[in-house]
Amino acid sequence: MRNPYELFAGLRYTRAKRRNHFISFISGASMVGIAIGVTALITVLSVMNGFERELRERILGMASHATISAYRGQLEGWERVAEAARAHPDIEAVAPYVEGEGMLRMGQDLSGTMLRGVLPEQEPTVSDIGAHMRLGALDTLQAGAYNIVLGWELAQALGVAPGDKIDLMIPSASITPAGILPRFRRFTVSGVFRVGMYEFDRGLVLIHLADAQTLYRMGSGVTGVRLKLHDMFRAPQVSRELAETLDGVYFVNDWTRSHANFFRAVATEKIVMFIILSLIVAVAAFNIVSTLVMVVQDKQSDIAILRTLGARPRSIMAIFMVQGSIIGLIGTLLGVIGGISLALNVETLVPLIEAATGQQFLSPDVYYISDLPSELKSSDVARIAALSLALGLVSTLYPAWRASRVQPAEALRYE
Repeated sequence: MRNPYELFAGLRYTRAKRRNHFISFISGASMVGIAIGVTALITVLSVMNGFERELRERILGMASHATISAYRGQLEGWERVAEAARAHPDIEAVAPYVEGEGMLRMGQDLSGTMLRGVLPEQEPTVSDIGAHMRLGALDTLQAGAYNIVLGWELAQALGVAPGDKIDLMIPSASITPAGILPRFRRFTVSGVFRVGMYEFDRGLVLIHLADAQTLYRMGSGVTGVRLKLHDMFRAPQVSRELAETLDGVYFVNDWTRSHANFFRAVATEKIVMFIILSLIVAVAAFNIVSTLVMVVQDKQSDIAILRTLGARPRSIMAIFMVQGSIIGLIGTLLGVIGGISLALNVETLVPLIEAATGQQFLSPDVYYISDLPSELKSSDVARIAALSLALGLVSTLYPAWRASRVQPAEALRYE
């Protein structure tokens, strides 16, 4: 069996004490640079994954995984549609809703809002609104009581609290002897919720389904039914299956289309950050080029001796590729270890740093997510490690090729 002397020679060059300490310094700097780049890349992507997870959970905690509504107008006989949806094995819960726009008035203060009529006993099965109540409770919404639950920011803007009276106007007119007047109703504030998403905390109010039907003169009809799935990521497939199996013409939508632009923007940011931080790894990896070029220049007599002993150019090339790849491999391993350790402990380390410095990175007065969530994915680690190793290998090609082109006679002329 042929001995892989190229591997042993490359490893020996890596371990040997060099006469030129500057070369050793550049090699160490390359390893450290690769390690720092890989660590930063793993940590940043993990934090962005954590932010994406938190935002997705908060959005879908108030929105729905999927909805079924009438193709045109209001949905009649929603109970039949709900029963048909529950028969699907991927559907966990179903709840009806009425949705529309309105305007709230408290004294001289006005604010536009999105109005949602719900059944308080069924709504918690499709959303997390009950867990986000800060004042009052969701079950205070009773048919005919005309109670209303507001978001925290909206309540602050209007200066209302549970027990206060507030006027709700909707963009529908009533014909009276005095002329055409906007339709409005006085409601009693019975609760305040805080989700942590400005879109909902500032622009959403909840009332009882029956009160919404009366206000919008819908009779027994609703806007649609909201669906909660066992696996939210199967929403597109389940939506297509429901659209094909439901008896009638309905519009079936899911969260991947309702919030497509938002999650597409998050995905784009992750790609951009991956490219930017990959440049750190690339710069450190290409320092291997300068290291190996100087090593080749320093080892020309060794190369010439190996060539005179019968070593082929590709064997010389392999020796220096091994040496450069070892630098990239060590840097990558150190970076992966550091990145995983930091990503798994960032939620603990950040509060310690904030306590030590007295500075808060994400102020709750400005950011709804005041901590740094982290979600480490093995696919990200594997992709980053593969990129780093590939860049390290590519960096060895030119110096190794230069080494294979060394002419023994020229190298030994002055030895």
